[in-house]
Amino acid sequence: MNETIDDMSFETALLALEETVAQLESGNLTLEASLSLFERGQQLAAHCNKLLDQAQLRVDQLTEDGEIITLSPT
Repeated sequence: MNETIDDMSFETALLALEETVAQLESGNLTLEASLSLFERGQQLAAHCNKLLDQAQLRVDQLTEDGEIITLSPT
């Protein structure tokens, strides 16, 4: 799969992050490969956090009736 991190769904990015962590924990990598995977893991984690923040904002904008309201920045 040649999908970029920014194009990944939350579920895909989370799975990729879990796989990255498993590879890092295996201890069978060179230092350079470990650093590369660590950087990718950081990018995946940041992407997951961004998507979670966006989802939380959508939930925060819902009224009890299910209508979406626009929140003004505080």
